[in-house]
Amino acid sequence: VQLQASGGGLVQAGGSLRLSCVASGRTSSRAPMGWFRQAPGKEREFIVGLSWSAGSTYYADSVKGRFTGSRDNAKNMVFLQMNNLKPEDTAVYYCAVAGNGRYYSAGAYNYWGQGTLVTVSS
Repeated sequence: VQLQASGGGLVQAGGSLRLSCVASGRTSSRAPMGWFRQAPGKEREFIVGLSWSAGSTYYADSVKGRFTGSRDNAKNMVFLQMNNLKPEDTAVYYCAVAGNGRYYSAGAYNYWGQGTLVTVSS
């Protein structure tokens, strides 16, 4: 499975960005997909998990109410709409695919893309 994220960039605090990720290779449209991020000097953080229909979702407290995940299974894509961005959201963002149905569990995700950098200035 190959994953390619895009859409990162520099944005001012309070602004918005939309990340996209396309999956290719041996993918299943029924596999959960999600987003992780890693800030400088910090561990990777699981922030969004989506069931295959996106009818069930997981959001970390740090992004709840500001970030929204969605997916287009026909195109093997997942998206992350990020609103009201804060400087602490600065990180490399990775999309990921899970190997089982536990969309809410970080440990379920076993494929990651190379990431896209989001920088939020104050």
